[in-house]
Amino acid sequence: MRNKFLDYIKIYCRSGNGGSGMIHFKKNKTFPKGGPDGGDGGKGGNVLIRGNNQLYTISHLKKKKHNIAENGKNGGVNRITGSKGKNSIIEVPLGTIVKDEKKQIIFEIIHQNEEKILLYGGKGGKGNWNFKNSRCKSPFYSEKGKLGKEAIFILELKILADVGIIGFPNSGKSTLISVITSSKSKISNYPFTTLIPNLGLANFKKFNNLIIADIPGIIKGAYQGKGLGFKFLKHIQRNRILLIMISAETKNYIKEYNIIINELSEYDPYLLKKKRLLIISKSDLLDEKLKNEIKKELPKNEKFIFFSSFQKENFFSFKKKIFNFY
Repeated sequence: MRNKFLDYIKIYCRSGNGGSGMIHFKKNKTFPKGGPDGGDGGKGGNVLIRGNNQLYTISHLKKKKHNIAENGKNGGVNRITGSKGKNSIIEVPLGTIVKDEKKQIIFEIIHQNEEKILLYGGKGGKGNWNFKNSRCKSPFYSEKGKLGKEAIFILELKILADVGIIGFPNSGKSTLISVITSSKSKISNYPFTTLIPNLGLANFKKFNNLIIADIPGIIKGAYQGKGLGFKFLKHIQRNRILLIMISAETKNYIKEYNIIINELSEYDPYLLKKKRLLIISKSDLLDEKLKNEIKKELPKNEKFIFFSSFQKENFFSFKKKIFNFY
C-alpha cells in the first residue's frame, strides 16, 4: 500500500466575487412612483486556513488543490442585502507553514482551530438606494461587486511532535516507537526502512497522548541535502525533546554521536539547546563490561541510557527520564 504521508504541496485559491447592487424602484398601490430600494450585494467568501489536531499530513489536499470560495449574491428589492458567499476552509495539521509563490513565509498554524485568512472575498456593490440625494431622487445606477482575488500558495508541514527520535539508519528508532506507542512502523534490518516520519501516541500516566515522531535516518551531510536531507531535518525543529539513538552494533559510538550533533548544529544551532537524551539501543547485545567501556567514551555532560526494545531493558527508567524532562 502506498504511503500517504505528504508534507509539501502547492494549492490554487480564489476568493469569491462580491455581489452586485440592485437597481430597483419601489412600486405599489400606495407608492406608484416610489423611490429607489435596490439592495446591496453580498460580500464574497474568504479563503482561510484552519488548524486541525486530528490531521498529521496534508495528503488530503492532493484531491483539493483548487480551493474556490463562493460568490456573494446580488442585492434584492426592499433594500435587502444579498447573502454572503460561503468561505472555502482548508484544514491543515498543526505545524503547517504557508508560503507565497516566492517561498516567503506568510504565517504558520500551530494551534487547534486557529484560523488565518489567505484571501479576502470581494466587497459587495451598493444598491441604487444608497445614491439617492436631494439632487438625484431616482438614481438609475448601482455598483458592481468587487472581484475576488486568486493566488497560488505553498503549504509545508513541519511535524509538531513532543518527542523526536533521530539517529542513523537502522539504529532501532522504528522498533522503539512501536514499543512505546501505538505506531505500527515498518521494521526491517536494512537502511532507510523509514522514508517518512511516523507518529505514535504514548500514554505516560499524566502525559496523555504524548506525540512521538520516528524521523527518517540521518547521514553525514544531511544538512547539505544528502540522503533524505532537508526532508528529515525540518521535522525536528518543532520537537520539544530530542532522543538521539545510536545502535549497540556501531563500531565507533563517539564518531557517530559527533556526526549527529554536527548535522544538527549546521542545520540549525538552536536544535542543540533543546532537551535531549542519548539512547544506546539494542543494549541486549552488550554485557556489563562493554557497557562500562561505552560509558567512558560518551561525553560526560550528555544524559544517556542503555535501552533494549526487544527485552524492554530500562523501559521504566526511560519513561521516567521523559517525565523529568517535562
